[in-house]
Parts: sequence; C-alpha cells; structure tokens
Amino acid sequence: MSIPEKPALQLLIAAPRGFCAGVDRAIRIVELAIEKHGTPVYVRHEIVHNKYVVDTLRAKGAIFVEELDEVPEGVPVVFSAHGVPKSVPTAAQDRGLTYLDATCPLVSKVHRQAERLVAAGRHIVFIGHAGHPEVIGTFGQVPEGAMTLIEDVADAENFAPADPTNIAFLTQTTLSVDDTADVVATLQRRFPAIQTPRPDDICYATSNRQAAVKSIASMCDAMLVIGAPNSSNSVRLVEVAEREGTPARLIQRADDLDFGFLAGVTTLGITAGASAPEILVRELVERLSQRFTIDEQEVETNRETVSFKLPRGLEAAA
Repeated sequence: MSIPEKPALQLLIAAPRGFCAGVDRAIRIVELAIEKHGTPVYVRHEIVHNKYVVDTLRAKGAIFVEELDEVPEGVPVVFSAHGVPKSVPTAAQDRGLTYLDATCPLVSKVHRQAERLVAAGRHIVFIGHAGHPEVIGTFGQVPEGAMTLIEDVADAENFAPADPTNIAFLTQTTLSVDDTADVVATLQRRFPAIQTPRPDDICYATSNRQAAVKSIASMCDAMLVIGAPNSSNSVRLVEVAEREGTPARLIQRADDLDFGFLAGVTTLGITAGASAPEILVRELVERLSQRFTIDEQEVETNRETVSFKLPRGLEAAA
C-alpha cells in the first residue's frame, strides 16, 4: 500500500520576528547574574512574557517571584524588562539587596520623559492597557494623580483635563501602531495644544514586527503568532493580521496548534512576538512538516541592528 502524499503548505515567515534587543538584554542579565553570583538569583515578575524563556532560566537557577518581599536577604534580584515603579528599587536599597535592573532602555526612556513632563508642570495622558507591568512601572515614576490612563478612542473622547492647554501624551511601547494613531488623532483633535513625545514611543521592534505581518497577511489564508497571551506585543500581532482580513491565532508552543484551524489553508503566515525565541518558530515548522509538504519562504521587510549595553558590573562577565 502506497503512503498518501502529504498536502502542500506554503509558509511565509515574517522578518523581523522574535527577540528584540531589549528582550535579549534582559535574558542575558539574568544569565550573567547567575554566572557572577551563583544560584539562586531572584527575578521579580517574569523577566519577559514567555513561558519557554522563564522555564529555561528557572532550570539555570533563577527563581521568579511576584513581589520583592518574597526575596530573601543576601541574594541578588533582577527587575523585569517591563520596568518597575520607583518604590521597588527604593525598597531593595532599604533592605540592602543587590539588584539589577533589566528594564528595556526604550521603556526607561519613557520613564524619564514622564519625569521631565511632570517637572515642567504638565499632566500626562498615558496611552496603554490597564494592569500591564509596563503601565504600572511608568505610573510609578511620577506622583499619584500626575498621569491619566487612556486605553482607547472612547477614553480619549471622554477625557476631561483640568487644564486642556497644559497636557502631554506618552504611550506604552508595545501597542498597535494603528490603534495608537487613532487615539492620538482623537486627542490632537480635542486638544490641539497637547505635547507630542519626541520621537514616537512605540518601540522599533513593535513597529517592525507589525509592519512585517502587514506585508504578508494579505498573501496568507491564515496566520500563526507565537507568543504568550499576556504578551501585549504578541496579541497586537494577531490583531494586525485580523485587521488585514486574515484569520490569526496566538499559540505559545507548536503543541498548542489546532490543526483544524488549518483546514483549507494552503498559504500560512508565521511570526513570533518580541519575547518568543527562534527555537519556537523552528519547532512549529517541524510540527507542520509532519502533516504537510512544506515550502518555506522568509519575507524580510526590515533588518534590525539595534543592541543595548549591559548594566555596569555585568559587562566584564559578558
């Protein structure tokens, strides 16, 4: 009996995809801290939003906790790439803890902008998602009441500042470029004097990954995005594909794939959020190859060359 031929499947793999420079740096900080200080090294919150990455670092000796008071005396602690309120490093200093800040430098830039705007007497409109660690960290840079969270166009329409002539806006770095543009346009229409950040705060990696998805979505019958459900930039990639009219699903690992989603699909787009390592892309392609005859093509829309310096004290260990 002859073995039936596997159906053909064209894969269009978006580039850039996967790890950004901020994620690379954060993971390396944990690895180097373990090399320098030995185990365990504590990490407050997930270093980045990806279970595979967290589990890999845990296997190397990292212990992940939610709050600083779970960190025992005499061991180093790393703060996640999303950033933390000022109260967290202050509390670490008060306890005499050695800490390393793995906040993405692009998030740190937003923190400094927030401080400068408040020092200049402006009220900040912050465009972001309630409860996201980056939002919590940014709000924690300024006094309570100095910043108002705007999540969508409806919030922008309803916002009523005390002094409409003295406001500025900042944004969470991992938002949808299109959605943010709509919110910003609403704010600028209602408040012509609103101060705009220099440059735009949506990070290069978020913009590039969304542009890469846009470039292939219309050529695909469906798209798969590898990333965590609590990863803002990964969820936005799904939304970008769907906005282009292409059905899309978010999966964390190849084993999460429901092959029923691929019924009738002959061209499949694949990308990965900024916290997802390339090994998970290869894992997915391997799983697909068990059911299909794969024709794989990478579609590159931009080449990233950004890198960020490590914190002082870790460069020598690198």
